[in-house]
Amino acid sequence: MKRFALLLLLVTACSTTGSNLEGPPAYEPPRTAAPPQETRFMPVDFDAAAGKLMMRINHLGDEFLYVVSLPAGVGSNPIGLDRGEMGETHLVRFERVGPKVLLVEENTRFRALSNDPNERRAVEDSFARSVLWGFKVEKSEGDVVTVDATDFFLSDQHGVADRLRATQQGNYSVDRNRSAIFLPRTRSFPKNSEVEAILTLETHDHPGALVSGVAPTPQLVTVREHHSLIELPSAGYTPRKVDPRVGLFGVEFNDYASPFTGPVEKRWIARHRLIKKDPNAPISEPVEPLVYYVDNGVPEPIRSALLEGASWWNAAFEAAGFRNAFQVKVLPSDADPMDVRYNMINWVHRSTRGWSYGESVIDPRTGEIIKGNVRLGSLRIRQDVLIGNGLIPQYEELDDRALSELDAATSPSMLALARIRQLAAHETGHTLGLDHNMAASSHDRASVMDYPAPLVKITNGKLDLSDAYAKGVGTYDVFAIRYAYTQFAPGANEDAELDRIVRSSDILFIKDQARRCGTVRVIQ
Repeated sequence: MKRFALLLLLVTACSTTGSNLEGPPAYEPPRTAAPPQETRFMPVDFDAAAGKLMMRINHLGDEFLYVVSLPAGVGSNPIGLDRGEMGETHLVRFERVGPKVLLVEENTRFRALSNDPNERRAVEDSFARSVLWGFKVEKSEGDVVTVDATDFFLSDQHGVADRLRATQQGNYSVDRNRSAIFLPRTRSFPKNSEVEAILTLETHDHPGALVSGVAPTPQLVTVREHHSLIELPSAGYTPRKVDPRVGLFGVEFNDYASPFTGPVEKRWIARHRLIKKDPNAPISEPVEPLVYYVDNGVPEPIRSALLEGASWWNAAFEAAGFRNAFQVKVLPSDADPMDVRYNMINWVHRSTRGWSYGESVIDPRTGEIIKGNVRLGSLRIRQDVLIGNGLIPQYEELDDRALSELDAATSPSMLALARIRQLAAHETGHTLGLDHNMAASSHDRASVMDYPAPLVKITNGKLDLSDAYAKGVGTYDVFAIRYAYTQFAPGANEDAELDRIVRSSDILFIKDQARRCGTVRVIQ
């Protein structure tokens, strides 16, 4: 599954005084001391006596990214409010109007890619913006203002009440008396500020069956919402055009500065920023690798299976010209998975089996992926064990024997671990920018982005599960990563080089929507 959103997240626990520690690069845990207030992005400090969270706005008028996520969810798959769920993307700015400061969301769907400010303004004024909140100025020091942001951060910006209402669980609203700022994950860094809130939603209706099945007191549903404010990525990223022959997600918008003889729509793929240390070398180490972290709450042997399956993508990046560019590690114990600098593979528990998701935090201006966020439902692997048990009822499992002693041909546990490796690769692929390819199975496991059926062989008259699922990314996956991430030599014609990559593959790509609508039939 896939879901796009822009999410900015936090690093590690802080003290209840609201102290602030410097954050890490994307591939190391935080280690350093607290930066002074003037170096922090939108500093937030908690006034314990008044119970207020004060925010110092030192970037009035500058655009930044704002996202709300759900670090602690509800636990029901049909409702969908999962741990680690990311919210909508907002490109915003603070604007002061007299005694007020407005949080204004820009409209990124309609633009003018022009150097002429008047041409850009004509488009901006033609389409609506959205004011997300209004703050009263408490203190002013030149261009820097301080506001009481408590009400904003204790509001249901993620839309939990709307989701509960839409799934017919009741008419819930935030109860401020049972809600509070969650201080261990509220802090500021040089490039981002993070605020987390404990929100209790109350209903006077009779709660629905779904929420009644997971909440201890279903009239009161308590979750945590995480607010992220992040400085825009640095300059230097170059968007890459969408090609319909390659299954890659992206951003779409209307560019009214386009020549009137051509289409107004523009489409750019979504991809991480990956740069070679040596741009002239056919294969080079990256300036910074892409590092994905596996949730440290995943038990063994599942944890090792996730590490292995997600790591398959390194082979595709090697084919795109990057050595050791894609790495997978276990999240350090002193790191916070809600930090935008950590690409995460989360292990999510629900009361019933449900979907797994590969989401990306994307800059809506360019398509640059800021964070990959995978959510794997923990009950799927248990279902796969049951499938194996049904196929081969004579078995000896982990309760009786070590993993190394099991026979892959007859072990439901080995079957389930093989499936979870493939699933980790599949959902991670979404966070790298890849769509489903529902035709890949017609080319002999050409992609982990297809929905795989287990291949069960008959060996010596017995069912053999040893080759049920793929053991690496396929040829289509390598092709798609080459299109998205290949860095061409300086002076190369990128359009011509991309077309050459596309023409080098004869593997069919069919979108998920085509499969669902029945517009394409593939006979295998």
